Amino acid sequence: MTSAPIVPPATLGILGGGQLGRYAVMAAASMGYRTIVLDPDPSAPAGLLAHEHLVAAYDDPDALRRLAFDCDAVTTEFENPPADALDDLAATVVVAPSPAAVRIAQDRVAEKAFLVENGFPVGRYQVLDDDDPVVDASLVDAGAIIKTARLGYDGKGQRTVAGVAETVAAWADLGGVGCVVEQCLVLDTELSVIVGRTPSGDVEAWPVAENTHVNGILDLSVVPAAVPTPMEDRAVGLAMAIADALDYVGVLAVELFVVDGELLVNELAPRPHNSGHWTLDASTTSQYEQQVRAVCGLGLGSTAMTAPAIAMVNLLGDLWAGGRPDWAVVLDDPHAKLHLYGKSEARPGRKMGHLTVVAPGTTAAAARALELRAAAAR
Repeated sequence: MTSAPIVPPATLGILGGGQLGRYAVMAAASMGYRTIVLDPDPSAPAGLLAHEHLVAAYDDPDALRRLAFDCDAVTTEFENPPADALDDLAATVVVAPSPAAVRIAQDRVAEKAFLVENGFPVGRYQVLDDDDPVVDASLVDAGAIIKTARLGYDGKGQRTVAGVAETVAAWADLGGVGCVVEQCLVLDTELSVIVGRTPSGDVEAWPVAENTHVNGILDLSVVPAAVPTPMEDRAVGLAMAIADALDYVGVLAVELFVVDGELLVNELAPRPHNSGHWTLDASTTSQYEQQVRAVCGLGLGSTAMTAPAIAMVNLLGDLWAGGRPDWAVVLDDPHAKLHLYGKSEARPGRKMGHLTVVAPGTTAAAARALELRAAAAR
């Protein structure tokens, strides 16, 4: 492998074919790269746009050999590719983020341990597994959330509990696998910081996003966040320090809780992030172009905003319950942008797209984005 920049018309491989991969493919293509997507779903959104779509399991030996042979670099668009597969690829081709970083971020137990060992602030929690099956009553009596260590996202693989008995029952319901149990916190707000980092350690961050979740799924993001400048600076500093500690290469999202005016790290996402979709419409450089730049060892693009404020709302499959939404109302607004991911089936809770609205301030942007989504569903 080489440390020289990887430039067009090189070939980039992407493990995962969802919407994040779709936008990465679009960014890479616009820069002159060739792309190959590996995803077992023949209708994967990214696979529909890539130069080539390998329809195979993420650990399929033949598919991995093809990626290693044909690609100049390989990246991921979701946090759960088999880390062993990344190890195999890394033996012969540039892989970013590294298998070691992905291993940490795809396992909540390993992630919490990494954060604590490196001095990053986290909420109170315990690990629950066969080696330590005793629930800490003082942690759960006032309410807690139990989450599987692996494969849980958007509210999946987790339960809200109160008391030891409920926690034990929920653990059994989750299959008795390794879990983290997190004490419920009273949040001032939720933030996310997205950074891009190169192999040489250059790093850039976008303005902090302020997020609202519904049923464990991101519903609304506004940028810039309505927090004091010192807190925004601390949030960005935390995210950059985490990226450095991971020796991370690529785009990394750090989710943060604000509790009593203090920042706590919630989770890491080793990839572009839902709360960064706004960068497509109101940033000099999108998070997807930055992913390509970072993975290929190029200079990072500017993360400056191109609008005073922006809001993004997710469009879940629930919106299709009464038939196809009326997108004309969104497309008629000159300050709104509609993004649909090309997924073949709308299901409740499934992310089908998003829309953004730019405005002079976040309050107006958020109100208009929510209004347009509601109007489209009528």
